[in-house]
Amino acid sequence: MKKEIHPKYHPVVFVDSATGDEILTKSTITSDEKRDIDGIPHYVVYCDITSFTHPFYTGKQKLVDTAGRIEKYQKKYKKSSK
Repeated sequence: MKKEIHPKYHPVVFVDSATGDEILTKSTITSDEKRDIDGIPHYVVYCDITSFTHPFYTGKQKLVDTAGRIEKYQKKYKKSSK
């Protein structure tokens, strides 16, 4: 591996903004806020969506009501019988 071309790898804690759940990992991303966890300084990164809140992982998917849109389309492009 060549030296001096790779970004620095740091301990990071990703915090879900909605639930407050935390994911401890390492990343190249940094932030202004730091927190000591078990004596190790971690950068704190806030995320809007994580595996704790994403519908794919939670199994709570939102259903979109498309009936109104389909009826509107059919009404608009329906051939008149006259």
